[in-house]
Order: sequence, then structure tokens, then C-alpha cells
Amino acid sequence: MVNDAPQEEPEGMKKQWHYNVSTKGTGLNPNILYEKYDITEGGYGRNKNEYNLTLTNESRDAIQNFTNVTSVKRQYEKGGIYADYIFPHDKNFKWNVDNFGPITVPAAGETVSITTENLSIYKDIIERYENNKLEVVAGEIYINDKVATTYTFAMDYFWMMGDNRHNSADSRFWGFVPENHIVGKALFVWMSWDKNAKGLKKIRWNRLFSSVK
Repeated sequence: MVNDAPQEEPEGMKKQWHYNVSTKGTGLNPNILYEKYDITEGGYGRNKNEYNLTLTNESRDAIQNFTNVTSVKRQYEKGGIYADYIFPHDKNFKWNVDNFGPITVPAAGETVSITTENLSIYKDIIERYENNKLEVVAGEIYINDKVATTYTFAMDYFWMMGDNRHNSADSRFWGFVPENHIVGKALFVWMSWDKNAKGLKKIRWNRLFSSVK
């Protein structure tokens, strides 16, 4: 959600999630999963009747129609559950991979109120990216040896998210990207490699040197 509205997904984007797939006891053919439906991530769950698979909406719908599949359920973490591996790694923010935010992406010249409760969101920006001395003494925040209740950002920042939503180490895990960390722009695909194929089929020839939009 961006500005309280669902984010429009780019054309051709195939968002993926982790799913728990249960069967009647007969297994899923890995060759069919890969060759027909391009399902390459995952494997057995707790027993041979269950699988943990990474699926697009299209591959999920296809698997649901398998005669030996009894259920396909997306893995989902409920809201209000704190995950310590999720940014800003602070129990004041009970966020997880499926329910995160709301959070405001900082922009150059924008001023925010800072408290000891929300400082974990902005600490890296103030201290590491914008090179200020930051301390908390007796419950008060000091920036460059002066008591601070607000902070004005010097740079623009960016929020990064992957389309493989349950298998992307993106900004939900490590936070904002400062503008001076962006060093270039991707123009074309130089090499595309399919680790599950064999021989020359490992190279995705149709993607080589295709432009990046």
C-alpha cells in the first residue's frame, strides 16, 4: 500500500509467495513442476504428503487443479506479531514480513519528530548515512551534542521490495537506501542462468541482452 492505495504492479511482474501444499499421498513430479509450470523453489514439508513451494498466482491456480492435491494454503504471518529480523528490529514496532508499517520514506528537506520510541527507524540515517553524532542520554536524544526533538533529512531515501515476496531480502529486513548508495541504472540483461536446467539449456537465450524497463 502506497499513500493508502494498493501499489500498481509493473506489467509482466510475477509476484511469488510461499505455499503449503497437501496431497493425497502421491507425490508431485518435480520435472512437471519445473518444465510445465516453472516451479523451481521448495520441497517436502513435514512429511511426503506435504510440500512447501514458492508459487506465482498462475502456478498456484494450476496446482490447485491437480487431482492428488487436497489443499494449497499461502503462508501468512498475522498483523501485530513482532519479528526480530524485520526492520527496525525494535519491539516497539510489531511488524513482520506480511504485515509491515505504515512507514514514511524520508525525503531531502523533510522534517520528522524523533523520540526514543521511534529513533530506531531513523538511527542509521542520522548516524551512518548523514554522518552525525547521535547519543541518547537520560532519555533525551542528542545530535551533535545538542538536544533534538526533530530531524531534517539531507538526502532522499528509497524503499526496495522484491516480487518474490517471501524470498526477498529487501527493505523490510534492512531499511532505507540512501540516494548516494545508488551507483547506476540497469540497462539490459547480460546473462540469465537457469540452475535447474542441464547443458546449454541452462542459458535463457531469449533473455540475453533484453532491455530492462
